[in-house]
Amino acid sequence: MTAVPGIVIAGLRKQFGPTVAVDLIDLVIQPGEFVGLIGHNGAGKSTLLKMLAGQLLPTAGTVQIAGVDMLADPNRARACLGFVPEEAPLWDYLSAREFLEFVISVRGKGDLAAAVELTGLGSDADRLIREYSQGMRRKTALAAALVGEPSVIVLDEALNGLDPPSAARTKALLKERCQAGACVLFSTHIIETVEAVADRVVMMTKGRIVDDRKMSEIPPGGLERLFLGQISG
Repeated sequence: MTAVPGIVIAGLRKQFGPTVAVDLIDLVIQPGEFVGLIGHNGAGKSTLLKMLAGQLLPTAGTVQIAGVDMLADPNRARACLGFVPEEAPLWDYLSAREFLEFVISVRGKGDLAAAVELTGLGSDADRLIREYSQGMRRKTALAAALVGEPSVIVLDEALNGLDPPSAARTKALLKERCQAGACVLFSTHIIETVEAVADRVVMMTKGRIVDDRKMSEIPPGGLERLFLGQISG
């Protein structure tokens, strides 16, 4: 039996007035794939990811998450999705523990103790989020996205602000989730991160995908050169 793709994007387009932010993108990501998304500022990456998460409605095209149409059945699609936007909104007057407890209640599944441990915050998990540093807020958002073990994980610059041990722990956990059958799509400006963790890279410029290939096809250290060649072409 063929596995249902984690993400299927077909003819996706987003236009803001005369500006086309995402221009007729097609993309399929299979279970177990760890895909890095890179592009220059304004390439359309965040707009694309917001449409994947149902935060923006497309001008045209479709998005499926684990076989569920995001437009037709957004609640069921989001139940399969863990998403961290570039600016993750958190409730400042809850603690991380209370916030994760709320997320678990909405999802209807998840282990609170495991989620709190995932943050790596220790006793700080019981302080108000409004007192957190950027890195602590990012850890909380990541734990909220991963609680309940969603089959599709979408991250927009989600490692920003993490200290090196936390970033390494997060990357290892994401790889474990892929090995267990989830798929990961993450956007980043850090080429070295893509080279270290992704098994496939998708490059965007001016709202379009200009390259999509396996990391095994790129010589070691050659991703930056390939990317710069694509965006300057």
